[in-house]
Amino acid sequence: MCLELGYADQGEVAENHHVCPIHPEYAELPAPENDPAKAAALMAEAGLADFEHELISIDDNWRRDTCDAVAAQLRDAGIQVRRTIIPGNTFWNDWADYPFSATDWAQRPLGVQVLALAYRSGEAWNETGFANAEFDETLKQAMAIADADVRREQSAKLQKIMQNEGVVIQPYWRATYRHARPGVIGAEQHPTFEIHVYKLGLEA
Repeated sequence: MCLELGYADQGEVAENHHVCPIHPEYAELPAPENDPAKAAALMAEAGLADFEHELISIDDNWRRDTCDAVAAQLRDAGIQVRRTIIPGNTFWNDWADYPFSATDWAQRPLGVQVLALAYRSGEAWNETGFANAEFDETLKQAMAIADADVRREQSAKLQKIMQNEGVVIQPYWRATYRHARPGVIGAEQHPTFEIHVYKLGLEA
């Protein structure tokens, strides 16, 4: 639903752990369980059945529309939420301080780089405030492993910890595109939008 309504179904459904299928150490895990009734029960168990969440997003297209879809799913589960949409010229002033908000992250070459920047305890860009000693120690071990196939075992543990702890709602990975006229080769889209001019050429 979020991918369809938020980004016109142009991408891949994600798994709530911020390690991308194109990262070399990505470990495929079972899809997260969708159980609205269980979510509402957990809120009630925490004494927050009547709590109203505030879901904040920037006023653009895909982030705003995706948050609208997330809010609709929360309401369908009986969880109260109100939407706050902030103009782009002010949203980023406090992006790391909102209790419940949507941001997007530029791609990094390795999954462990993203996890170290965004989820390790005490990091300046850890907007979720996530702090988990097991995660930090597993990440330390993973970052010391050069071989991606070996590192994948640790990545699977990290990804599962994030799923189990409910650190982030990550509904999808966006597809991005590059346009080139017919006959141009080597112009495929790059994950960080780089253009490698030395790879460009024309078909014979």
